[in-house]
Amino acid sequence: MLRILCLALCGLLTGARADPGALLRLGMDIMNHEVQRAMEESHILEKTAAEAGKKRPGVKPIKGLSNMKVKDVVTPVITLNFVPGVGIFQCVATGMTITGKSFTGANMEIIVVLNITATNRFLQDEETGLPMFKSEDCEIILVSVKTNLPSNMLPKVINKFLDSTLHKVLPGLMCPAIDAVLVYVNKRWASLNDPMPLGRMGTVKYALASTPTTTTSHIQVDFSPLVQQQTGKMIPLTSSGESLEFPEGCAEGSSQLLLSAAFLTAELALLQKSLDVKIQDKMIGELPPQTTETLAGFLPEVAEVYPKPKPLVTQIRIKKSPKVTITSGKSLLHLHGTLEMFAAQRGKRPVSLFLLEVHFNLRIWYSVHENRLQMATSLNRLLNLSQRSSAVGDVNEKELINFITDYLQEAYIPVVNDVLQVGLPLPNLLDINYDLAELDIVENALVLDLTQA
Repeated sequence: MLRILCLALCGLLTGARADPGALLRLGMDIMNHEVQRAMEESHILEKTAAEAGKKRPGVKPIKGLSNMKVKDVVTPVITLNFVPGVGIFQCVATGMTITGKSFTGANMEIIVVLNITATNRFLQDEETGLPMFKSEDCEIILVSVKTNLPSNMLPKVINKFLDSTLHKVLPGLMCPAIDAVLVYVNKRWASLNDPMPLGRMGTVKYALASTPTTTTSHIQVDFSPLVQQQTGKMIPLTSSGESLEFPEGCAEGSSQLLLSAAFLTAELALLQKSLDVKIQDKMIGELPPQTTETLAGFLPEVAEVYPKPKPLVTQIRIKKSPKVTITSGKSLLHLHGTLEMFAAQRGKRPVSLFLLEVHFNLRIWYSVHENRLQMATSLNRLLNLSQRSSAVGDVNEKELINFITDYLQEAYIPVVNDVLQVGLPLPNLLDINYDLAELDIVENALVLDLTQA
């Protein structure tokens, strides 16, 4: 037994040390909303009241009470508190009227105000791996009891009858309602394990890195996302070596989702091939006509080979996986690849003019649309330009910097932005509306403040 316990603890510790690609902090704002919505949408108290008078297998009738019915259920007031290392303590304040025939044969009404309390332990389901709540230690606390039983009856007889009746009726009647609400909440985690498509290139799955933990102010869920190509190959997350941390100063009880730069990099690796492009438009944005004559203005050797203007064809290939870097207040997308320009010839294959190695980065702006993370980019800087081959003599890279910079901004960046419109999937749980999130950039991560979600 001790050995099994040690192995279990070691497994939990190993999971806790894993470098998560995403962190979710669930504050009381979201948990209150979810439990309240589950209570309202399930109509569980009303359903429980409707079932109260029906015969149920294994449930004996209450001595001295017949034709029992429950009516006038008071709208519940729900109070939640986090229990560190356990989950959530829940208190549901409500009331109702119990009617029926008493042992005297007269119609009876018992008006009850009560609190239902339970500890909702937050666990990880062993079969599915999904987070789940499980109710424990449900208790019924009577706040007040009023009855229409005759006042001339002995108080001890009345109290004994009420005590016996209520203690037999209420726990079996109300505690299952707590369980039913948790079933409703747990269903909102059910889609978390489903792989979500990223275009046609692959899928992303938000797998748990470790068992969720509860503190005095929030529940933290660490994700170890699985990024998989369409071929089935997994794309590993490259750790920066720095631990992810939520920013300071978040409102008490608020919720945040933190996405690491390493995770965003892995997701964009799925889109790498989509960033390869061949552009043969003569007129592009604000650029001058894309011909050898225009190119010769930056590279005079081209005019010697092509004295008459020829249309240009440009092919850009991304050779390394795109990389996202995030520093406080700024996020960049780094692209390494080749840029090859051709002279188009009618009826013949285009002829290569030169092949360049290029490294440039793009400034990223983030937003959320239809619960997917969106990126829009603009050219930040051309970092490196070097000749790999040339059919027009040695290329002076410095003479081409302005030409290539303008070309990337006007011709290639729209291609990148079009590819990124697919959007990156966000964790599908608790019906969180990420569109309402406020976004911020911190060191090595993007933060979505879910307070309004």
